[in-house]
Amino acid sequence: MWAKGLLCLEAAVELLIGHRSWLLRGDFLAIAVESGREVFSGRVLAAVDFEAASRALEAGVLPGSGGEGRVLRIAASIAEGVPVDLREAVTGLDEDNAMLAAAAVLHAAGQRGLGARLADGEGRR
Repeated sequence: MWAKGLLCLEAAVELLIGHRSWLLRGDFLAIAVESGREVFSGRVLAAVDFEAASRALEAGVLPGSGGEGRVLRIAASIAEGVPVDLREAVTGLDEDNAMLAAAAVLHAAGQRGLGARLADGEGRR
C-alpha cells in the first residue's frame, strides 16, 4: 500500500478498498488514480488524488448513489482534510458502510487493530 505508515492515508485507502465500488469504476480511476511502478522493485503502485475525486463528485462528474458519495467524502476528509459535514455524511449509511467508516476513523486515530476488527464485522451483533 503506497500509504504505508501514514495513518490517515492508510485509513482512507482501506475505506475505499473495503467499499469496493469506486475502485471498480473507470471514471473514478481516470479522474483520481495515478498508477506507476516502484523504482527498485518494479511493483505496480497506485495513488489516489482524494481532492480531485471530491471536486469531481461535487461537480457531478462522478455520479453515484448517496452511500457511494458519503463514503468518498469521508475518505477524502480523512486523507486530505477535505471538509465534510459529518451529520450529512453518516446519515443514511448502511450498516456495512457505517462499519467501514468507523473502522477508518479508528485506524486514522492509531487504533489499527480495533478498526480492522470492526471492518471485519467483529463489532456487529
